[in-house]
Amino acid sequence: MKRGLPKVNVEGLKSFIPEDEIFQWLEKTKNPTPERVREIIQRSLDKNRLEPEEMATLINADSPEMAEEIFEGARELKERVYGNRIVLFAPLYIGNECINNCQYCGFRCSNQEVARKTLTMPELDNEIEALVNRGHKRLILVYGEHPNYDAQFIHDSVKEVYAQKHGNGEIRRVNINAAPLDREGFELVKSAGIGTYQIFQETYHQATYKQQHPSGPKSEYLWRLHGLDRAQEAGIDDVGIGALMGLTDWRFETMALLYHTIHLEERFNVGPHTISFPRIEPAIGTNTSDYPGVSDYDFKRLVAILRLSVPYTGLILTCRESVELRNEIIKFGVSQIDAGSDIGVGAYSTQGDESYKKSQFVLSDGRSLDQVIRELCEADFIPSFCTGCYRLGRTGEHFMEFAVPGFVKRFCTPNAVLTFLEYMEDYSSPETKKVGMKQIERELDRMPEGDQKDKLTERIEQVKQGARDLYF
Repeated sequence: MKRGLPKVNVEGLKSFIPEDEIFQWLEKTKNPTPERVREIIQRSLDKNRLEPEEMATLINADSPEMAEEIFEGARELKERVYGNRIVLFAPLYIGNECINNCQYCGFRCSNQEVARKTLTMPELDNEIEALVNRGHKRLILVYGEHPNYDAQFIHDSVKEVYAQKHGNGEIRRVNINAAPLDREGFELVKSAGIGTYQIFQETYHQATYKQQHPSGPKSEYLWRLHGLDRAQEAGIDDVGIGALMGLTDWRFETMALLYHTIHLEERFNVGPHTISFPRIEPAIGTNTSDYPGVSDYDFKRLVAILRLSVPYTGLILTCRESVELRNEIIKFGVSQIDAGSDIGVGAYSTQGDESYKKSQFVLSDGRSLDQVIRELCEADFIPSFCTGCYRLGRTGEHFMEFAVPGFVKRFCTPNAVLTFLEYMEDYSSPETKKVGMKQIERELDRMPEGDQKDKLTERIEQVKQGARDLYF
């Protein structure tokens, strides 16, 4: 295939985000009764994906009393579907060259203050070694939109990551956050063995989108909106959607995420594997003070409402948020978080030297991976680096076959225990290992007696004796 970015072609594409309908639902469902809100929460607890009218009703249930019922429903749903596991990953920025001019982004092409950098393959190897030696097993590679970062480059960098082995450690799952490709490009990237391909629409509101993306390939709303359709057509059945909360009304964006989910379900019989909802943050050379933003209270509400609306979709909460807020929101149904993150290009292996100048925005949670893991255990979560479903083909529709009947716990909790034990045996501090082993004991106590528990206990001993990469 030809090198470089694909030609943008929006011929025949139409938006599947009905803007007028969203605003109509938000207007029609004002002042909901507590009884109606509880009815919707129960429908979610019965593991039904909600309809737009139901989500709009929850959004309008904004009193502290009804919000608390929504929070409690989200907590309960998370326990029913995902248990108390939290999947951990790290972002790795490959390059910050970009030909787009997104007004909110530190990487925009007109920003003269950002230090441009693209990792060479030896530099990428150094980053992977640094991450592996801290205990990471799952990464998301992040690329600017630039001719240098075409499908071939993404493919080659993914293969390079998978090729690295350091001691007992390796990266077992590489997800991608990159510009939309054409079908041929997605097929090439898929052949590298990627996990999830993320494309965030940033804002689904077309007038806001046009204002915030004045030039570059990203200025074509429909090309980006249909990007994950092309990925699915190319065989990538694990896709992630997201919106940058705070560019416009968060209520509209949250509703649009549900409509995007419904579109994927109707067209491909499976919704997104993950939904992300990062809030806009300050960036070098960038004024973000004029955006409407999202308050902490509304941010907590939107996460809980998303959890109730899409019971089987993973929710990702990032280090953009403060430690205190992350610790609170994680209980509302978040299934994945990053930890020990540094988003400066090349920062993991250089200890963050001038990281800010090479970063897309500012992070708020600077805790190490080890500290995050210790605090998760103290809060009775089980940290997980599991990649079993991805590697056994339990993705897309196949994942839903396991997830919908509630079988996820059969695989995910045992695999979480085994990957967490690997971390403690190879990388953790003594303090974290002490707390972590108690958490594993609690997990075993919660498991019913039987063949599954016997097999897990046997594999725990194998890991302690030096075996690695055991999973169900």
